[in-house]
Amino acid sequence: MEPLAANGGIKLFIPETYDIVWSLIILVILGCFFYKFFLPKFQSIFDERSAKIEGGIKKAKEAQESADQAKKKYEDQLSQARVDASKIRDDARSEASRIISDARTRAEGEAAQITATAQRSIESQQQQAMVSLKGDVGSLAAALAGKILGAKLEDEDTQSKVLDQLIDDMAEKTHEG
Repeated sequence: MEPLAANGGIKLFIPETYDIVWSLIILVILGCFFYKFFLPKFQSIFDERSAKIEGGIKKAKEAQESADQAKKKYEDQLSQARVDASKIRDDARSEASRIISDARTRAEGEAAQITATAQRSIESQQQQAMVSLKGDVGSLAAALAGKILGAKLEDEDTQSKVLDQLIDDMAEKTHEG
């Protein structure tokens, strides 16, 4: 086989000048046609898509701002709720302290009242015992004095005077001793 360059084989791949000219004319006509009719439609489609994308971005920014505002509002409400809860806890603690203090005061008052009642009861029982003891001692003293004197003290005034004198003497002896 012979080389292609020797036989003019390269010319096979290069078109004729009139083909190149007519191809360029058709290419220019197609370019103008494309530029005149198709390019504006493509441009409007690209502009529309660009506007949609920008609108979507704008909506996304607005949604983000709205979400940020809602988050801030939620955080403020949460902070306020925490403050309110703390205040309620403090109020409950002070109310509990007040209730305990009132109960303690009431209990101390009742204890003082019970103590005073018990004291009065003891004093009353002591007075009853003293009256009973005076009566018993008086009877015994009258009987003893009657035996010692040899006569019975039947007169009420005399008995009373003797008894009072005996009790006074006994009281003096107990205070001295």
